[in-house]
Amino acid sequence: MMPTGDTRGDRGSEVEMSELRAELPGTVLWETREGAAAPGGRAAAAPPTADQARRTLFAALTADRGASGAPAPAGTARKRFATLARSARWPLPDAVRAVALPVPCEPPPLSGGLGNALAGPVEGETCLLVPDCGEDARGTLEHQLRGWTAAVGHAVALDDCADSVRWARRLLELETAAHGPGGPEPAGPVFVDDHLTTLLLLQDESLARALTARWLRPLAGLTPRQSERLEVTLLAWLESGGAPEAARTLRVHPQTVRYRLRQIEKVFGSTALRDPRSRFELEAALRGRQLLGRIRRGRARTPGGRKARAVPLGSPPSPAQEARINGL
Repeated sequence: MMPTGDTRGDRGSEVEMSELRAELPGTVLWETREGAAAPGGRAAAAPPTADQARRTLFAALTADRGASGAPAPAGTARKRFATLARSARWPLPDAVRAVALPVPCEPPPLSGGLGNALAGPVEGETCLLVPDCGEDARGTLEHQLRGWTAAVGHAVALDDCADSVRWARRLLELETAAHGPGGPEPAGPVFVDDHLTTLLLLQDESLARALTARWLRPLAGLTPRQSERLEVTLLAWLESGGAPEAARTLRVHPQTVRYRLRQIEKVFGSTALRDPRSRFELEAALRGRQLLGRIRRGRARTPGGRKARAVPLGSPPSPAQEARINGL
C-alpha cells in the first residue's frame, strides 16, 4: 500500500484516465468522487471497481485506432494501461486472441488460463479477449468453446487487439452467411488462422467480384455446366501444376483433363496460362468465385423452404468435392 500523502499513483491514474476520456468520448468510465476535487478544480475520479475497470480496459484495448495515423510503438498499451489493468485485476498478457460471438449474450464459461477473459460489446456483438497461452491455445479454445458459434482471432500483441477483433468478427460474418439461416448447429469455433486466404480474398466482396468478372469473362459465352467444368479443371491444374496431378485430384482420366485444358487454352489464350502473374490472378479469381458462390447459396437459404446446398467456410471443398457438388 502506498504511504499516506504519496500522490504519484493518483497522478498516474489521473493522466491515464484523461487520455482514455479523450480517446473514448462515448464511454462512461466511472463516476467522479463526490465532493472531491483534483488540481485545477475538476472533480477527482473515484477509484473504479474491478468490473468498471474491466469494461473500460476492454473498450480501450478494442478501440480501432486505424484512422488515427501511424501505429503506436510496440508496448504502448502495456505502459498506458498498467494502472487500469491493476484495478481490473487482469494481468496484462504478452499476446491475446479475440473471440467473436454472434449476438449479445452471456459469454461462455471458460476456465483455466482462459477464465480471466475480458468481455464486452463491439457493435452489438459480444466479444472476448483471452490471453494467448501459446501452443496449447488452440486445443484449449476448441475444447472450451465446443458447441458454441464463435470465431477466434489470430494472436496479437496488446497494441493490436482491434485487429484480432475485426478479423474474428469478419470470419464469423462469412461463416454465418455460408451456413445461411437455419443452418447446421456449430460443432465448435472457427479460427482466423485457418482462413487467412479467404479473409484476404473476401475483405471486400465487391473487389472480389470485380476480380472474377475481369478474369473469368471469357467463360461467359459457355453454358453454366460447361463453365463450371472448365473452372474446376483449371483450378485443379493451377493448384497441382500438371494434368496427371489434376486428374488424380478430380478423379477423372488424364486424357479428360488434357481435353479440357485444350478448351481452356482456346478460351483464355496460351499467354495467360503461361504468365506467372496471370496464373496467380486466375487462381485468385477462381477461388474468389468459389467462395462467393458458397456465401450466395447460404444467403439463399430460407427457413421452412427448400434449402440450397451450402458448404460452410469451415470445411472448404477440394476441387474433386466441388466437382461432385456441381455434378461434374
